[in-house]
Amino acid sequence: MSSLQWNRAFALEQTAGDEELLEELLVLFKDSSADDHKKLCQAAASGDAEGVVAAAHSLKGASASLGIEGIRVLALEIETAARAGSVACALEKEKALAELLLEMDNI
Repeated sequence: MSSLQWNRAFALEQTAGDEELLEELLVLFKDSSADDHKKLCQAAASGDAEGVVAAAHSLKGASASLGIEGIRVLALEIETAARAGSVACALEKEKALAELLLEMDNI
């Protein structure tokens, strides 16, 4: 299993078994997560902990709703650290997050 840790069965359950809807939600997630990742990187680079919190929180929620556990866990770690005022976690984990987001292209 990849580090993405996608629970497809859970995601499909969220759409009441509607494969077409799931595909639409995945496209929306890919678009929004790319935007959130960009915002997170910009906020971390400028030392904006609140911006990191907002972007990580958005990633966490969206990934959780689709059963994408790898991204959810990483976003939670980043969000938690940023809530404590540190953007260091975001700077440290940005590469891992980018790699997980790239893995989304394979689902």
